[in-house]
Amino acid sequence: MKCGIGAINDRLSDDFFSEIVGELCRPESYQSVYHRTYHDFPMPSVDSLREFVDLVKSILFPGYFVNSDVKPETMKYYIGSSIDIAYRNLGEQVKRGFCFSCAEAGETGHECEDCERKSKDVSKKFLTALPRLRRLLTLDAQAAYRGDPAAKGVGETIFCYPSLSALANHRIAHELYCLDVPLIPRIISEMAHSETGIDIHPGAEIGESFFIDHGTGTVIGETAVIGKNVRIYQGVTLGAKSFPLDASGSPIKGIPRHPIVEDDVIIYSGATILGRVTIGKGAEIGGNVWLTRDVAPGSHVMQSRAEENYFGGGLGI
Repeated sequence: MKCGIGAINDRLSDDFFSEIVGELCRPESYQSVYHRTYHDFPMPSVDSLREFVDLVKSILFPGYFVNSDVKPETMKYYIGSSIDIAYRNLGEQVKRGFCFSCAEAGETGHECEDCERKSKDVSKKFLTALPRLRRLLTLDAQAAYRGDPAAKGVGETIFCYPSLSALANHRIAHELYCLDVPLIPRIISEMAHSETGIDIHPGAEIGESFFIDHGTGTVIGETAVIGKNVRIYQGVTLGAKSFPLDASGSPIKGIPRHPIVEDDVIIYSGATILGRVTIGKGAEIGGNVWLTRDVAPGSHVMQSRAEENYFGGGLGI
């Protein structure tokens, strides 16, 4: 008998079909995983947000993404038309995010005009941040070039390095997070996570000239604060040590629970730093170190040496 995928001629019986459909349509089965749209407004589109992020990257790094043949003499036309498209795209997706949030919260006291107005206001505020985002990402690209002897130029870090791709997404997402946009920042962050293996929550505050070398497996939590000129390597976790619970036993949201990393710190691969601890200015954290305490400025924290202990003649501890 030859194995393979062929047409299935057998038709499902009505009873078999009805039983499965009935089980899946029981309210107690789907109510915790069902989203009902608010005023029949659709969910945000991941594809549209991906187009938006790519377009913003092409504005911030002209000549690298989307339209690679942009010239100085056509710069104003290209940037202007791209900003117009980005504004309309973002406004639509932000509005969907607000409507999603309304539906999740069960709010029915206002109309979609409120979401429309807020989305336009947020989109305009985001556009005013573009010059600042370019400055930050330019410094990130220069930090990557300085921090990696294998880099042949700043352009290589912009076009090829997962660190720059993840940071571009993060800085876009963080700006929207600070504007209190629901859902959309997390979608943008998770795009970078799936593409690069670098997981940065949009709430994390990251200073200028930040570089993640290699990057795979890096995790930076929501309330982490990172200063200027910080370099970290692959597999680093800036995470939470514990989750305080409220009276109902649910985690309390929004409290500071991730590390503060001050300026000029280096954290080597595989290090795990948990809780609201402070890594002082200029400190170096060695590979695979596990930290749940503050580290003084200028300190060098390395793994403990392995020790072998022998007990002879029946002696012990």
